[in-house]
Amino acid sequence: MKLNPLLAKALALAAIVGLLMLGLGRIGSLADERQQRFQEAVASVEQSQAGRQAVLGPVLHSQCSEEWDSTLGEGRERSTTTHRREFQLTATPRQLSVQAVVSMEPRYRGLFKVNTYVSRTQLTAQWPTLAALRPVAEHAGSRLACQPPTLMVGVSDARGIRQAKVQVAGDSLVVAAGTGHKSHPRGFHALLPEALRQANAPVTAEVTLELVGTADLAIAPVADDTRMKLDANWPHPSFGGRFLPVAREIRPDGFSATWQMSSLATTAPLDFARGAGLCGGQDGPEGKCIESFNVSFIDPVNPYSMSDRAIKYGLLFIALTFVAVGMVEVMRRLRVHPIQYLLVGSALSIFFLLLLSLSEHLSFGPSYALASAACVALLGFYGRYLLGGVRAGALFAAGIAGLYGALYLLLQMEQTSLVIGALLLFVVLAAVMVMTRRVDWYALLRAPTPANN
Repeated sequence: MKLNPLLAKALALAAIVGLLMLGLGRIGSLADERQQRFQEAVASVEQSQAGRQAVLGPVLHSQCSEEWDSTLGEGRERSTTTHRREFQLTATPRQLSVQAVVSMEPRYRGLFKVNTYVSRTQLTAQWPTLAALRPVAEHAGSRLACQPPTLMVGVSDARGIRQAKVQVAGDSLVVAAGTGHKSHPRGFHALLPEALRQANAPVTAEVTLELVGTADLAIAPVADDTRMKLDANWPHPSFGGRFLPVAREIRPDGFSATWQMSSLATTAPLDFARGAGLCGGQDGPEGKCIESFNVSFIDPVNPYSMSDRAIKYGLLFIALTFVAVGMVEVMRRLRVHPIQYLLVGSALSIFFLLLLSLSEHLSFGPSYALASAACVALLGFYGRYLLGGVRAGALFAAGIAGLYGALYLLLQMEQTSLVIGALLLFVVLAAVMVMTRRVDWYALLRAPTPANN
C-alpha cells in the first residue's frame, strides 16, 4: 500500500521536530552545566577569600561561674560536695546606629565574574548601664566569679575582616581575634576598661569595621532600636532578609537604603540570647537563625538563566517557522523537501548555542543581537532559494527577525511574558486560519490519480 505523499511528509516533519527537540535539550543541558560551573566559581571565591557576610553587634558579655557547697549526712558520715555552674551574661545595646559604605570589587575565575565587595561600616552602640552584667546568685552562700566584661562583634566569616577598631568613652581599646561567645565564636572582641566596669554610667562604643564579603551583606538588629544607612556603588540591589528598608533610592551609579527597626517588631535580641545562629541572608532552619535585614548585590541579567529561558521558547520558534514555510508551500504550490525543513530548524537551534557562547564574553544584549543577526542573514539567504525568489527570502528573513524581536521582548518583560506569548500565538493562529480559509484540505490529502496511457 502506497503511503499518501502528504502524510509521509507530515511523518517526516514530526521525526525532524523530534530530532530538533533532542538538540535543544542538549543545548539546555549545556546551559545548566555552565550555570553549575558558575556556582563552582562563586564557591571557589568564597573559599579563598570570604563568603556571604552577616554582622552581629556590638554586644557586651561576660563569662561567669557560681560555686556552692552542699552537706549530706551527720557525724562521721557527713560529707561536703562542691557544685559549680557556668553561665554567660549578655547586654544588647539600647540603641544601635549603623553607617555602611559598600564598594564592589569583582573577582574572576576564568570566564566567570563573581560579585565581591568591601564594606566600610561604622557601628555606634549605647547601653544605659552595665547592670545586666552583674551576676545574681542562685544559691545562698555561693561564691560568684566573672571574667572582665567584653565587647564583641560577630561575623559569619572572620576571614573577611580587613580592619577593626573599637573606641569606648573616647579611648581606643586593644582588639583581639575571636569573640569568646559560645554561639558566635567568629569575629573580634575588646576588654572594657576597669574604670568603666566600676562606674554605674551609660556606655557608648564606636566600632569601625572594614569587611570583605561575597554577594550578600546582612545586619542583625539586636538592639532595642536599630537604625542603618547603607550606600553602595552597585545599581542592582535585591533587598531580602526579614525586613525591607523603610526608604531606598536606586541610581544608575548605585543605591542608598535606610532601615529602622524596633525590638517590638523583631525577635533578634531574643534569638541572640537563646543562642540562635547568625545565618544572614542565607536560608536556615526556621527558628534557629537570628532575624536580619540584608541586601544582595546581584547581576540583573544572568547569561545562563537568560539563555535557559530563551531555549524554552526554541520549540515554539521551530513550530512557528515550519508553519510559515508550510503555509507558503500550500499557498504557492511549492515543494519543500524535509531535508530543507531540517536545515532551517538546525539554523534556528544553532542560534541558542551562539547566544550561550557569546554571552560568556559579551553582555547579553550585544550577544543576542549578534546571534540573531547571523541566523537571520543565513535564513534570509537560504530562504531565497527555498521559497523561490529574493522577495520571498527577504520576507522570510523579516519574519524570523520579528520572531527574535518578540523573544527578546519576552525575556526582558518577565512579569508580562505569559500574556505577550499568548497574544503572539493567538495572532499567528488567526493569521494561519485567515490564510487557509479557502484551502481544500481533502484535495491535498487525496492521492494523485495515475495518468492513462
